[in-house]
Amino acid sequence: MNALAIDPIVALDAEALSRAIHARQVACREVMQAYLGHIERCNPQVNALVSLRAGEDLLAEAEACDRELARGQSRGWMHGMPQAIKDLAATAGLRTTLGSPLFAGQVPAHDAISVARVRASGAIIVGKSNVPEFGLGSQSYNTLFGTTTNAYDHSRVAGGSSGGAAAALAMRLLPVADGSDMMGSLRNPAAFNNVFGLRPSLGRVPYGPTPELFLQQLATEGPMGRSVTDVARLLTVQAGHDARVPLSLNDGRRNFAAGLQRDFKGARVGWLGDYDGYLPMEDGVLRLCEAALADFAELGCDVEACQPAFDQARLWQCWLTHRHFLVHGNLAAAYADPGKRALLKPEAQWEVEGGLQLGAAAVYQASLDRSAWYQALHKLFERYDFLLLPSAQVFPFDAAEAWPKEVGGRTMDTYHRWMEVVIGPTLAGLPSMSVPVGFNAAGLPTGLQIIGPAQADHAVLQLAYAHEQLTRWVERRPPPSLLAR
Repeated sequence: MNALAIDPIVALDAEALSRAIHARQVACREVMQAYLGHIERCNPQVNALVSLRAGEDLLAEAEACDRELARGQSRGWMHGMPQAIKDLAATAGLRTTLGSPLFAGQVPAHDAISVARVRASGAIIVGKSNVPEFGLGSQSYNTLFGTTTNAYDHSRVAGGSSGGAAAALAMRLLPVADGSDMMGSLRNPAAFNNVFGLRPSLGRVPYGPTPELFLQQLATEGPMGRSVTDVARLLTVQAGHDARVPLSLNDGRRNFAAGLQRDFKGARVGWLGDYDGYLPMEDGVLRLCEAALADFAELGCDVEACQPAFDQARLWQCWLTHRHFLVHGNLAAAYADPGKRALLKPEAQWEVEGGLQLGAAAVYQASLDRSAWYQALHKLFERYDFLLLPSAQVFPFDAAEAWPKEVGGRTMDTYHRWMEVVIGPTLAGLPSMSVPVGFNAAGLPTGLQIIGPAQADHAVLQLAYAHEQLTRWVERRPPPSLLAR
């Protein structure tokens, strides 16, 4: 394994850090000091964390956590652990900009549900993680804070919209990270930064609260980590029913980190690949993912190629309609004001304009198509326990580019067409986890999605855990800038 030239506290994964804090082997103040120093040194390399709070306030909160432990009190798994919240989620008393100049000074009065749960578990919020404007696009740049770059090559993108979270996690600026996912925003940046990102099942992690409670069924918040155990631990904190969110799952509080070890001998795994050539891929991406199929075979899985009985062009149109509809609903008021419209990036304006052209019949047809897609995957799951799919169609690209204009010799006709590979699990509401599967010759990472049936989040974590124990990509290949020279 490569030796990290960083503070040993910062090098710990979240689970190990939590154990050390609760065993009083390290003080919360000591942890905060180590992280603040590391953030000061390394955050400028990637610009992952923004709206950072004053160090003296954070140290005071850490000291309070130490006093609680001295009295035998712990708030939870994250007690005294530094955490930065994705800048799309509301944080009480801390600026939440959504990456937009329209909200540059917004300071919410209340936390988002997932943020409140992280706080209740003892985390100390140090700041926010950077995002693209309104989370639109898998390239985390905006006019307020600039561009977040990749942990493995600081001239390239970190992905998005949880790009700040993924880069911070890989650079050890955070022990564990939260994010959200509509179009791969927990999966694509995880793949780009050699970490793990789980898009939970629809309703697993309550989203919001928001004014609209029923139609928004594409985006979800979820966990990222440098280990599967850390992802499972954070999911345990985030998940669970909230009566303010009627579509949130109400199947009791669960410990997703329990029972991760499992025998996969005879498990049936279907490989979707590039949907029989439908998806263009940058040279090398598919090769690394196909090589990883041998890992699953080594675990005892029976792996074979398969395809859903569904027209992928139909699925893309379904996606465009749903996305136009939801983004229009969110941004139509800003678009209607010429002064505010001028502050919306072109991609945001394009989404709203797409929504303006929609009629009720198109939206209903998209819902029918989405339902048919779910049934097509449900049929596949009658034969397979899991499905595998690349997490991205490209490797991290030049950070000066807003988005790839061409992939595999094919022109991209929208700002997000190059991430079409992630829309399937989103539209079906299925759990999907990006796991690292290696690097190309330029040292750039990629990942593979493990997709499970509806609400099979724990099973997905189990297969990801087995793969992690076999491959150990996070340990084997830390970011070069963190290595001893």
